[in-house]
Amino acid sequence: MNFRPFLCRWLVMLACWPLAAHSAPLLVAHRGASHDAPENTLAAFRLAWEQNADAVEGDFYLTKDGEIVCIHDRTTKRTAGVDLDVAQSTLADLRRLDVGSWKDPRWRGERIPTLSEVLQTVPKGKGMLVEVKCGPEIVPPLKSVLGQSELETDQLTIISFNADVISASKRQLTGIKAYWLTGFKQDKTTGGWTPTWDSVLQTLRETGADGLDSQAHDWFLPEMVTRLRREGYEFHVWTVDDPILAHRMRGLGAQSITTNRPEWLRMQLQDARPRDQEAELERSIVPSGPQ
Repeated sequence: MNFRPFLCRWLVMLACWPLAAHSAPLLVAHRGASHDAPENTLAAFRLAWEQNADAVEGDFYLTKDGEIVCIHDRTTKRTAGVDLDVAQSTLADLRRLDVGSWKDPRWRGERIPTLSEVLQTVPKGKGMLVEVKCGPEIVPPLKSVLGQSELETDQLTIISFNADVISASKRQLTGIKAYWLTGFKQDKTTGGWTPTWDSVLQTLRETGADGLDSQAHDWFLPEMVTRLRREGYEFHVWTVDDPILAHRMRGLGAQSITTNRPEWLRMQLQDARPRDQEAELERSIVPSGPQ
C-alpha cells in the first residue's frame, strides 16, 4: 500500500494544526520595516508602526563612551561604507555616518540612533525587542536607559544569542522578559543538527530565560513545541518572510513571528492558505531535526 499520499495530507494538517486553537501571533518588525527602509534606523522603526507592526526588533552595541547604539554589525562598513568598529568608537564618531543611502538615495541622512531614541518611537500598547549584540557588560547601562524610558516593563523584551547576557538580564532587569536566541546548523556529513532540543532546554533552564526565540524551520514538530511550553517557556520565531512557513509557525503556536515585512505578512496570514502548499510539502517531506 502506498502511504505517501496519506503522509502528505497528514503533514499538511500538521503544518496548520490547530490554527483555530491559536490566536494570531504578534508580528515583530525585524530591524524595523527593513524590507522598505534602511535597517535599524528611526525611519525603519517609524515605518514599522505605520505598517501596524505589533513590536519592533533592533540590534544594540555598547560604544567606547558607554552609549547604547542601534546597529546590527560589529562594524559600520556594510551600512555606512566607512569601516569603524562600533565598540571602539564614540557616539559622536558614529553620528557622523550616513546609514540610509546604501538602501536608497531617498534615505540619505539617516543616522545610527541610540536606544533611547528608538524607545521613544514605541507607541502605547506596542512592544520592543532589544537584541544585545555584545556581552553582559551592556546590562548595567541598559538598566539605566530602560529605567529612564516611559515604556512599561511588559512592553520590553531582551533577546540575545549570548547566554551570559540572558542570565545577567534576568538578574538585573527586574520585571523585563528575556528570550534566548538560537539558530540551528546541520552537519552535511552526518545530517545531525546542533544544538539539540535537549541542549536548548538546558540553556533556557540555566539562564532563567522566559522563552526561546528561534530561527524558524520546516522540521519543527508539535511535540517539540509542546515540550517547550510544558516546561513554562514561550515560543517565538525569526525571520519569516515566506507565507507558507509563517502559516506553519502559527499552526505550531508561535507567539510572535519576526519579519522584515510586517504589513505584507499580516495580509498573507489573513488570506487562505497558499494553494500550492500540499504540493510543496509533498516535494519536501519534513526532515527530522534535533530531538
